Amino acid sequence: MIHSLFLINSSGDIFLEKHWKSVVSRSVCDYFFEAQERATEAENVPPVIPTPHHYLLSVYRHKIFFVAVVQTEVPPLFVIEFLHRVVDTFQDYFGVCSEPVIKDNVVVVYEVLEEMLDNGFPLATESNILKELIKPPTILRTVVNTITGSTNVGDQLPTGQLSVVPWRRTGVKYTNNEAYFDVIEEIDAIIDKSGSTITAEIQGVIDACVKLTGMPDLTLSFMNPRLLDDVSFHPCVRFKRWESERILSFIPPDGNFRLLSYHVSAQNLVAIPVYVKHSISFRDSSSLGRFEITVGPKQTMGKTIEGVTVTSQMPKGVLNMSLTPSQGTHTFDPVTKVGD
Repeated sequence: MIHSLFLINSSGDIFLEKHWKSVVSRSVCDYFFEAQERATEAENVPPVIPTPHHYLLSVYRHKIFFVAVVQTEVPPLFVIEFLHRVVDTFQDYFGVCSEPVIKDNVVVVYEVLEEMLDNGFPLATESNILKELIKPPTILRTVVNTITGSTNVGDQLPTGQLSVVPWRRTGVKYTNNEAYFDVIEEIDAIIDKSGSTITAEIQGVIDACVKLTGMPDLTLSFMNPRLLDDVSFHPCVRFKRWESERILSFIPPDGNFRLLSYHVSAQNLVAIPVYVKHSISFRDSSSLGRFEITVGPKQTMGKTIEGVTVTSQMPKGVLNMSLTPSQGTHTFDPVTKVGD
């Protein structure tokens, strides 16, 4: 499926490449560089770029392009999801996923990529299984490897890799059993001048950190699961039970993982935690104007809001702005015309 993987920084330099089925020349990335030049921003580069003999599929995260090269038609989301798994794995291994960190741990990076793909097809993509195959780098382990000439590769195959629950390693033991679930939601809304909500929708995820002994079987239910739409699950979730009962039943991986992502459409009642009002006025026969934004927390939302950032993209004709916030600090970039 995937023949090669290229890591490209925002300057257009290929600083790491990995090949599985066959060695693909770096010249194939010229088509990607052409698309990068045509795009106004890095996020606007097309995720799928066809070439005469290959397809280039890419994701842009942490100021790095992860570009996969395939020679036959494959489901593009399948490859894109794998690339996101690669980024998440690097972040889990090294704490941050950046060009300097990847260069400093290039040996571990190649070892992890070798285990994640077998002859171009995904093999082991779960973090807790990979950490048994390839030990995460530490200062002490790095020193020992330098002195003894050993590697981070484990001595034996993880038992969980051969079970019916490949995402969880066996023999897990904890003194304190605990499980945490974080619900993270992003609200996209259109609000009129009076502060009334015209339309609003939610993109949300549930991230979990489960540290339980043995092989736990968990059940998670919602007050109103019918609101959730376009739900994407971790492979551990029993999909048939969700379809029939709208209940999440799963044997969780060990450690951190994303349980599901979901969408709440605009047809449902979406409560916005802040109220927003704005006023725009221009002086007659003058280029001066006034733009006022009032933002405040709603008292009916339970937990109070801890921090608010207001970002305003002004038109290109605006030369300068005089900002006067009632609270907090402010900045204005006259080049990008963005005020915070």
